[in-house]
Amino acid sequence: MAEARIAVIGGSGLYQIEGLREIEEVKVNTPFGEPSDAIVIGTLSGVRVAFLPRHGRGHRISPSELPVRANIYALKSLGVERIISVSAVGSLKEEVAPLHLVIPDQLIDRTRGRVSTFFGGGIVAHVGMADPFCPVLSRVLYEAAGQTGATVHFGGTYVVIEGPQFSTRAESRLYRSWGADIIGMTALPEAKLAREAEICYATLALVTDYDVWHAEEQAVSVELVVANLLKNVQVAKEVIKRAVAMVPADRECPCATALQNAIITSPDHIPEKLKADLRLLIGKYIR
Repeated sequence: MAEARIAVIGGSGLYQIEGLREIEEVKVNTPFGEPSDAIVIGTLSGVRVAFLPRHGRGHRISPSELPVRANIYALKSLGVERIISVSAVGSLKEEVAPLHLVIPDQLIDRTRGRVSTFFGGGIVAHVGMADPFCPVLSRVLYEAAGQTGATVHFGGTYVVIEGPQFSTRAESRLYRSWGADIIGMTALPEAKLAREAEICYATLALVTDYDVWHAEEQAVSVELVVANLLKNVQVAKEVIKRAVAMVPADRECPCATALQNAIITSPDHIPEKLKADLRLLIGKYIR
Protein backbone atom coordinates (compact mmCIF):
# COMPACT_ATOMS: atom_id res chain seq x y z
CA MET A 1 0.00 0.00 0.00
CA ALA A 2 1.14 3.56 -0.72
CA GLU A 3 2.66 5.46 2.20
CA ALA A 4 3.10 9.06 3.31
CA ARG A 5 4.60 10.57 6.47
CA ILE A 6 2.65 13.83 6.27
CA ALA A 7 -1.11 14.23 5.82
CA VAL A 8 -3.33 17.21 5.17
CA ILE A 9 -6.96 17.13 6.28
CA GLY A 10 -8.74 19.71 4.18
CA GLY A 11 -11.63 21.59 5.72
CA SER A 12 -14.41 23.66 4.21
CA GLY A 13 -13.36 24.97 0.81
CA LEU A 14 -10.21 22.84 0.58
CA TYR A 15 -11.14 19.65 -1.25
CA GLN A 16 -7.96 19.14 -3.26
CA ILE A 17 -4.39 20.38 -3.51
CA GLU A 18 -3.07 21.54 -6.84
CA GLY A 19 0.51 20.61 -7.65
CA LEU A 20 0.39 17.04 -6.36
CA ARG A 21 2.39 14.78 -8.66
CA GLU A 22 2.62 10.98 -8.95
CA ILE A 23 -0.88 10.69 -7.57
CA GLU A 24 -2.40 7.52 -6.14
CA GLU A 25 -5.92 7.23 -4.73
CA VAL A 26 -6.27 4.83 -1.82
CA LYS A 27 -9.42 3.45 -0.23
CA VAL A 28 -8.86 2.24 3.31
CA ASN A 29 -11.15 0.10 5.45
CA THR A 30 -10.72 0.39 9.22
CA PRO A 31 -12.22 -1.24 12.32
CA PHE A 32 -14.12 2.04 12.68
CA GLY A 33 -15.66 2.08 9.22
CA GLU A 34 -14.72 4.02 6.12
CA PRO A 35 -12.99 7.42 6.16
CA SER A 36 -14.68 10.56 4.85
CA ASP A 37 -13.42 9.82 1.34
CA ALA A 38 -10.69 8.10 -0.60
CA ILE A 39 -7.24 9.33 0.41
CA VAL A 40 -5.12 10.90 -2.31
CA ILE A 41 -1.36 10.43 -2.01
CA GLY A 42 1.02 12.45 -4.13
CA THR A 43 4.32 14.30 -4.15
CA LEU A 44 4.26 17.96 -3.10
CA SER A 45 7.48 19.99 -2.83
CA GLY A 46 9.38 16.71 -3.13
CA VAL A 47 7.53 15.15 -0.19
CA ARG A 48 4.96 12.33 -0.25
CA VAL A 49 1.75 13.75 1.21
CA ALA A 50 -1.63 12.17 1.93
CA PHE A 51 -4.69 14.36 1.43
CA LEU A 52 -8.12 13.68 2.93
CA PRO A 53 -11.12 16.00 2.42
CA ARG A 54 -12.67 16.12 5.90
CA HIS A 55 -16.26 16.56 4.74
CA GLY A 56 -15.89 14.37 1.65
CA ARG A 57 -15.80 15.61 -1.90
CA GLY A 58 -18.88 17.72 -2.47
CA HIS A 59 -18.98 18.64 1.25
CA ARG A 60 -21.57 16.03 2.18
CA ILE A 61 -20.66 15.17 5.79
CA SER A 62 -21.73 17.39 8.70
CA PRO A 63 -19.20 18.20 11.48
CA SER A 64 -21.25 16.07 13.90
CA GLU A 65 -21.22 13.09 11.53
CA LEU A 66 -17.55 12.99 10.62
CA PRO A 67 -15.99 9.50 10.87
CA VAL A 68 -13.00 10.92 12.72
CA ARG A 69 -11.79 7.62 14.19
CA ALA A 70 -11.79 6.08 10.73
CA ASN A 71 -10.01 9.12 9.29
CA ILE A 72 -7.18 9.11 11.85
CA TYR A 73 -6.83 5.32 11.84
CA ALA A 74 -6.69 5.24 8.03
CA LEU A 75 -3.96 7.88 7.94
CA LYS A 76 -2.00 6.04 10.62
CA SER A 77 -2.23 2.85 8.54
CA LEU A 78 -0.57 4.70 5.65
CA GLY A 79 2.42 5.59 7.80
CA VAL A 80 1.37 9.16 8.59
CA GLU A 81 3.28 10.73 11.48
CA ARG A 82 2.12 14.34 11.12
CA ILE A 83 -1.26 15.86 10.28
CA ILE A 84 -1.81 19.42 9.11
CA SER A 85 -5.46 20.24 9.71
CA VAL A 86 -7.04 23.11 7.81
CA SER A 87 -10.09 24.59 9.51
CA ALA A 88 -12.42 27.52 8.83
CA VAL A 89 -13.08 29.50 12.02
CA GLY A 90 -14.75 32.60 13.36
CA SER A 91 -12.85 35.22 15.34
CA LEU A 92 -13.64 36.08 18.95
CA LYS A 93 -11.17 38.96 19.15
CA GLU A 94 -11.06 42.32 17.40
CA GLU A 95 -7.40 41.98 16.43
CA VAL A 96 -7.96 38.61 14.75
CA ALA A 97 -9.67 39.83 11.61
CA PRO A 98 -11.33 37.95 8.76
CA LEU A 99 -8.76 36.63 6.25
CA HIS A 100 -6.13 36.33 8.98
CA LEU A 101 -4.57 32.96 9.78
CA VAL A 102 -4.22 31.49 13.28
CA ILE A 103 -2.02 28.65 14.53
CA PRO A 104 -3.81 27.81 17.81
CA ASP A 105 -2.10 26.20 20.78
CA GLN A 106 -5.10 25.43 23.02
CA LEU A 107 -8.59 23.93 22.77
CA ILE A 108 -11.88 24.13 24.65
CA ASP A 109 -14.25 21.26 23.96
CA ARG A 110 -17.91 22.26 23.65
CA THR A 111 -18.93 19.28 21.51
CA ARG A 112 -21.56 16.78 22.59
CA GLY A 113 -21.95 13.13 21.67
CA ARG A 114 -18.86 12.76 19.49
CA VAL A 115 -16.74 9.68 20.13
CA SER A 116 -13.38 11.14 21.13
CA THR A 117 -11.27 8.05 21.91
CA PHE A 118 -10.14 4.82 20.31
CA PHE A 119 -10.28 3.19 23.72
CA GLY A 120 -13.05 1.70 25.85
CA GLY A 121 -14.91 -1.59 25.78
CA GLY A 122 -12.20 -3.37 27.74
CA ILE A 123 -9.11 -1.17 27.45
CA VAL A 124 -8.46 2.12 29.21
CA ALA A 125 -5.87 4.72 28.21
CA HIS A 126 -5.36 8.26 29.49
CA VAL A 127 -3.19 10.36 27.16
CA GLY A 128 -2.00 13.81 28.13
CA MET A 129 -3.76 16.72 26.39
CA ALA A 130 -2.26 19.67 28.28
CA ASP A 131 -0.80 20.90 24.99
CA PRO A 132 -3.19 19.54 22.35
CA PHE A 133 -1.24 20.73 19.29
CA CYS A 134 2.25 19.59 18.34
CA PRO A 135 4.61 22.50 19.13
CA VAL A 136 7.09 21.57 16.40
CA LEU A 137 4.53 21.21 13.62
CA SER A 138 2.74 24.36 14.78
CA ARG A 139 5.97 26.34 14.55
CA VAL A 140 6.57 25.02 11.03
CA LEU A 141 3.09 26.16 9.98
CA TYR A 142 3.65 29.60 11.51
CA GLU A 143 6.95 30.09 9.71
CA ALA A 144 5.51 28.84 6.42
CA ALA A 145 2.50 31.15 6.76
CA GLY A 146 4.77 34.10 7.48
CA GLN A 147 6.63 33.49 4.22
CA THR A 148 3.42 34.01 2.24
CA GLY A 149 2.95 37.56 3.52
CA ALA A 150 -0.35 36.69 5.18
CA THR A 151 -1.20 38.04 8.63
CA VAL A 152 -0.76 35.07 10.96
CA HIS A 153 -1.25 34.80 14.72
CA PHE A 154 0.85 32.24 16.61
CA GLY A 155 -0.99 30.73 19.56
CA GLY A 156 -4.55 31.17 20.74
CA THR A 157 -7.46 29.19 22.12
CA TYR A 158 -9.85 27.47 19.72
CA VAL A 159 -13.36 26.75 21.03
CA VAL A 160 -14.85 23.73 19.28
CA ILE A 161 -18.66 23.73 19.22
CA GLU A 162 -20.94 20.92 18.15
CA GLY A 163 -22.68 22.65 15.26
CA PRO A 164 -23.84 22.44 12.59
CA GLN A 165 -25.59 25.63 13.73
CA PHE A 166 -23.54 28.73 14.47
CA SER A 167 -23.46 30.17 18.01
CA THR A 168 -26.04 32.38 19.66
CA ARG A 169 -24.91 35.88 20.59
CA ALA A 170 -24.95 34.91 24.28
CA GLU A 171 -22.69 31.91 23.60
CA SER A 172 -20.32 34.01 21.54
CA ARG A 173 -20.05 36.58 24.35
CA LEU A 174 -19.48 33.75 26.85
CA TYR A 175 -16.57 32.33 24.87
CA ARG A 176 -15.07 35.81 24.61
CA SER A 177 -15.30 36.16 28.39
CA TRP A 178 -13.24 32.96 28.67
CA GLY A 179 -10.45 34.57 26.67
CA ALA A 180 -10.91 32.32 23.64
CA ASP A 181 -9.58 33.56 20.29
CA ILE A 182 -11.35 31.57 17.57
CA ILE A 183 -14.37 29.29 17.20
CA GLY A 184 -15.02 26.35 14.90
CA MET A 185 -16.49 22.86 14.67
CA THR A 186 -13.80 20.40 13.60
CA ALA A 187 -10.55 20.40 15.61
CA LEU A 188 -12.12 17.94 18.06
CA PRO A 189 -12.09 15.03 18.35
CA GLU A 190 -9.34 15.08 15.68
CA ALA A 191 -6.70 16.44 18.05
CA LYS A 192 -7.53 13.90 20.77
CA LEU A 193 -7.58 10.94 18.41
CA ALA A 194 -4.37 12.02 16.70
CA ARG A 195 -2.67 12.18 20.09
CA GLU A 196 -3.90 8.67 20.94
CA ALA A 197 -2.53 7.50 17.59
CA GLU A 198 0.81 9.18 18.39
CA ILE A 199 0.49 11.46 15.38
CA CYS A 200 1.66 15.08 15.53
CA TYR A 201 -1.31 17.38 14.90
CA ALA A 202 -1.45 21.10 14.19
CA THR A 203 -4.17 23.37 12.82
CA LEU A 204 -4.00 26.07 10.20
CA ALA A 205 -7.12 28.07 11.04
CA LEU A 206 -8.60 30.32 8.36
CA VAL A 207 -10.57 33.22 9.85
CA THR A 208 -13.71 33.92 7.84
CA ASP A 209 -15.82 36.15 10.13
CA TYR A 210 -16.32 37.73 13.56
CA ASP A 211 -18.87 35.11 14.65
CA VAL A 212 -21.92 37.00 16.05
CA TRP A 213 -20.48 39.09 18.90
CA HIS A 214 -19.26 42.07 16.86
CA ALA A 215 -21.79 44.90 16.86
CA GLU A 216 -20.36 46.63 13.79
CA GLU A 217 -19.76 43.61 11.59
CA GLN A 218 -22.09 41.36 9.63
CA ALA A 219 -23.19 38.30 11.64
CA VAL A 220 -21.74 35.02 10.45
CA SER A 221 -23.57 33.37 7.58
CA VAL A 222 -22.82 30.68 5.03
CA GLU A 223 -22.54 33.33 2.31
CA LEU A 224 -19.95 35.29 4.29
CA VAL A 225 -17.99 32.19 5.24
CA VAL A 226 -17.82 30.90 1.67
CA ALA A 227 -16.82 34.28 0.22
CA ASN A 228 -13.89 34.65 2.61
CA LEU A 229 -12.97 30.98 2.36
CA LEU A 230 -12.37 31.30 -1.35
CA LYS A 231 -9.81 34.00 -0.58
CA ASN A 232 -8.24 32.17 2.36
CA VAL A 233 -7.96 28.77 0.70
CA GLN A 234 -5.51 30.03 -1.92
CA VAL A 235 -3.21 31.25 0.84
CA ALA A 236 -3.66 27.99 2.74
CA LYS A 237 -2.52 25.98 -0.27
CA GLU A 238 0.66 28.04 -0.49
CA VAL A 239 1.28 27.62 3.25
CA ILE A 240 0.89 23.84 2.95
CA LYS A 241 3.23 23.68 -0.04
CA ARG A 242 5.92 25.50 1.92
CA ALA A 243 5.28 23.72 5.24
CA VAL A 244 5.62 20.13 4.00
CA ALA A 245 9.12 20.95 2.74
CA MET A 246 10.07 22.44 6.15
CA VAL A 247 8.98 19.55 8.38
CA PRO A 248 12.01 17.99 10.12
CA ALA A 249 12.81 14.38 9.29
CA ASP A 250 12.93 13.17 12.89
CA ARG A 251 10.32 13.57 15.61
CA GLU A 252 11.57 14.69 19.00
CA CYS A 253 8.24 15.94 20.36
CA PRO A 254 6.17 14.09 23.02
CA CYS A 255 3.47 13.26 20.44
CA ALA A 256 5.51 10.31 19.16
CA THR A 257 5.31 8.47 22.50
CA ALA A 258 1.97 9.69 23.84
CA LEU A 259 0.71 6.16 24.56
CA GLN A 260 3.87 4.91 26.24
CA ASN A 261 2.56 5.22 29.79
CA ALA A 262 -1.09 5.91 29.02
CA ILE A 263 -2.52 2.37 28.80
CA ILE A 264 -3.40 1.24 32.31
CA THR A 265 -5.36 -1.95 31.56
CA SER A 266 -3.54 -5.19 32.22
CA PRO A 267 -2.77 -6.88 28.87
CA ASP A 268 -4.28 -10.12 30.17
CA HIS A 269 -7.66 -8.40 30.56
CA ILE A 270 -7.85 -6.85 27.10
CA PRO A 271 -10.17 -8.80 24.76
CA GLU A 272 -8.28 -10.39 21.88
CA LYS A 273 -10.50 -8.81 19.24
CA LEU A 274 -9.82 -5.40 20.75
CA LYS A 275 -6.10 -6.09 20.69
CA ALA A 276 -6.39 -7.01 17.03
CA ASP A 277 -8.46 -3.95 16.12
CA LEU A 278 -6.07 -1.61 17.92
CA ARG A 279 -2.79 -3.36 17.06
CA LEU A 280 -1.85 -0.50 14.74
CA LEU A 281 -1.98 1.87 17.74
CA ILE A 282 -0.95 -0.28 20.70
CA GLY A 283 1.18 -3.01 19.09
CA LYS A 284 4.50 -1.66 20.32
CA TYR A 285 3.22 -1.54 23.91
CA ILE A 286 0.78 -4.46 24.20
CA ARG A 287 1.47 -7.94 22.86
